[in-house]
Amino acid sequence: MVQGVVIALGFVLLIAGFVLVAVDYRPYRIPTNSMSPTIEVGDTVLARKADGGSIGRGDVVVFKDETWGTGEMVKRVVAVGGDTVACCDEQGRLTVNGTPVDEPYIDRKVGQSAAFNTTVPTGRLFLLGDFRLNSLDSRSHLELAGGTVPESGVVARVEATVLPIGRAGVHDRVTAFDAVGGRTAHGPGLLEPAVQASVSGAALIVLASAAGWLVSLVRLVRRRFA
Repeated sequence: MVQGVVIALGFVLLIAGFVLVAVDYRPYRIPTNSMSPTIEVGDTVLARKADGGSIGRGDVVVFKDETWGTGEMVKRVVAVGGDTVACCDEQGRLTVNGTPVDEPYIDRKVGQSAAFNTTVPTGRLFLLGDFRLNSLDSRSHLELAGGTVPESGVVARVEATVLPIGRAGVHDRVTAFDAVGGRTAHGPGLLEPAVQASVSGAALIVLASAAGWLVSLVRLVRRRFA
């Protein structure tokens, strides 16, 4: 009876975690290295469905804008509606509303790009790739609404890398823009507990099954030598 209860609990956890990931998350394969080193070309990421109005500075998002192209793209949001974003201060850092931003996810040796200064209209987002010298992003479209895209174009927020296995892991919350105030980056949401629930459920099923097999084996041995 105990074995049956444990296995049933394991199935509940396994299925609940799997359903949550399947319903809220979508996989995307990254076709370019514009987000390197955070996300490399060929990586597969998991992104949670999100409303563009809830996106904060530092979030990596999947979005679509016909003025940029026909496909979905992945970039990092560095400014939201009302922000003035510029490049760069004396130390080569991006500034948002005059506040310098130390971005640990970019290669400072590579640098940023040519100087720019723009104000983001309400309801729009300014996005950059982490590989600043090899990314076609808001800087390439400054003549179109200051290089911004509408919040409605956001499809999902990237929360983890799943492939290749060697790079798999949940992305930590970005704190680089916290000093700016207002809309800041999100954490990994329910992905981590969902995965933990599925893994725990699978472990319970395996352990309970193994325990039941072991008990049966012990009983069989006892009967033979009784």
